[in-house]
Amino acid sequence: MQKILFSSLLLTSIGVPFSTHAISNNDTTDLPETVVTATRTETDRNELAAATTVFTRNDIEKLQVRTLPDLLKTAPGIDIVENGGYGKNTSLYMRGTESDHILVLIDGIKAGSVTSGSAAFQFIPIEQVERVEIIRGPQSSLYGSEAIGGVIQIFTRKGAQTDTPSINLDAGAGSFDTFTTSGNISGKWQNNWYSLGASHLNSQGINARDAFEPDRDGYNNTGINARAGHHFDNNADIEAFFMRSEGKTEFDRSTRAITAISSNKTNFINQVVGINGGFDVLDNWRASLRFGQTEDFADQFRTDGFFFSKFDSTRWNASWLNDITLAKHHKITLGTDYRVDEVKSSTNYNEKSRYDVGVFGQLHSRIFEKHFLNASLRWDENEAFGESVTGNFGWRYNWQYGLSAFASFGNAFKAPTFNELYFPNYGNANLKAEESTSFEAGIAGNHDWATWELRAYHTNIDNLIAIFPVENIEKAQIDGMEAEVSTQIWGWNNSLNMAMLSPRDRATNLRLPRRAAQTLSYDVSRSFGDWDVGGHILAQGSRFDDRANRTEIDGFVTVDLRTAYHLNKHWLLSAKLNNLLDKDYQTVDTYNNFDRNFFFTIHYNN
Repeated sequence: MQKILFSSLLLTSIGVPFSTHAISNNDTTDLPETVVTATRTETDRNELAAATTVFTRNDIEKLQVRTLPDLLKTAPGIDIVENGGYGKNTSLYMRGTESDHILVLIDGIKAGSVTSGSAAFQFIPIEQVERVEIIRGPQSSLYGSEAIGGVIQIFTRKGAQTDTPSINLDAGAGSFDTFTTSGNISGKWQNNWYSLGASHLNSQGINARDAFEPDRDGYNNTGINARAGHHFDNNADIEAFFMRSEGKTEFDRSTRAITAISSNKTNFINQVVGINGGFDVLDNWRASLRFGQTEDFADQFRTDGFFFSKFDSTRWNASWLNDITLAKHHKITLGTDYRVDEVKSSTNYNEKSRYDVGVFGQLHSRIFEKHFLNASLRWDENEAFGESVTGNFGWRYNWQYGLSAFASFGNAFKAPTFNELYFPNYGNANLKAEESTSFEAGIAGNHDWATWELRAYHTNIDNLIAIFPVENIEKAQIDGMEAEVSTQIWGWNNSLNMAMLSPRDRATNLRLPRRAAQTLSYDVSRSFGDWDVGGHILAQGSRFDDRANRTEIDGFVTVDLRTAYHLNKHWLLSAKLNNLLDKDYQTVDTYNNFDRNFFFTIHYNN
């Protein structure tokens, strides 16, 4: 694994360039010019110090990914571990931070379980996703709790804004008795726009775990999304949106004894509903309001089919933002967020709801033509643990020859979860919030022959919450480096990103569990007339499955191949072969991953 990373660094240093995303049919790199999540308002990417990755709908379709985790694992700084195939428990580590250190937004609404503290990425249908923005690094000064590692915002399907309705239909089948169908219709009429879509995935799956139940663990997911909006003559807008996925996932019980009380099935519902609107208060002042609710429901059933447990999370969200242009190159954003978290469960929690209110301000400025400054400050009050103040400062300098330099500093926090605070005979109501400080710096280039970026970062986390017993006793130090490079070579679009990571427990100097110290992701693609071809390599070093670093999981390399044929402007056939080398690998001890498999899809659009 180290040889692979060294070779890639050598290629980068001598000028062999790569690309960071999937490539469009006309052999140009699809790199969106603006992002919303980094500043909570539309901002040019080349004015930001923050590390950003954006996936568009075109990227999703070109990569032919079947799930959201499959898409996210191609991004720099992200490590995905899965417990046994489609729909199984998925943990995401961003720059070595915990899964519950990552804030997840769906259309601006905070998502995830209030009991576990993390989002169920495995249940979000990729067919319902229009765009994903990933911001790496602390973002609590804009968003409050959970943004120690960064923010992932998922934008649901919006579709084409054309007078003639746009229709997209897909049907696919592949290994493990897996079948998918999806459809979306979108368009506009006068000053109105709309989108409506549905999807279904059904798979018999693989045996998630060899140890206890030698059976296949299936998964099914049915999703629907809808969106409608109106633009008023006075430049005001209003939009409502809805996404829901529900289904069932099977897994292997946690004990070998068949007679023991355990569960191996979960019926789930994930839903987001919201409304937002924007209007001009003055010529230089635009205000926006957003109200929404997310739900994360899970009912578990025993191996004998009887009900086992219920954990239902609901989050109510409200936000008010004000973008004020002070001068041509100076803008401030002032806002406030209010959230109420609720839990309904078969477990009797000591507390079943809590609120969080936050107020923040941000300044984005351009100075001396080539310098960009971004500074933000936020105050939060959480009912569970009290007040917190966070800040962030970023600087970027774009000079001649296409070169840029940037640096940023910020602190962040994460409020304890309901399980950590209130779970009977387990939680600790006296817990403090986990807190972090982070610094990063880097340099980037945008040239005719390549675009590239190199970043290094350092993060300290205090008051880490340990389990058994639940206490604020741990501290961690995470140092890392990320590199991205992109170009075309002889007509082939190449992409490479890699990460070197040292996540350490500061008390023991042992590596934090389940993080790979080295990760490399490489993608290559090209179009030949009506044919598109591509391949993807993911390589990861070894990891430990426990805090004592006694159980080591080997590193691995997987190779995927894909192709697509354009029958005409309406019909497209695509096929993908995953894990070409039939690598037997794990990311969680004793839990299996897919061996060699294929998937075939037929697409229609008008």
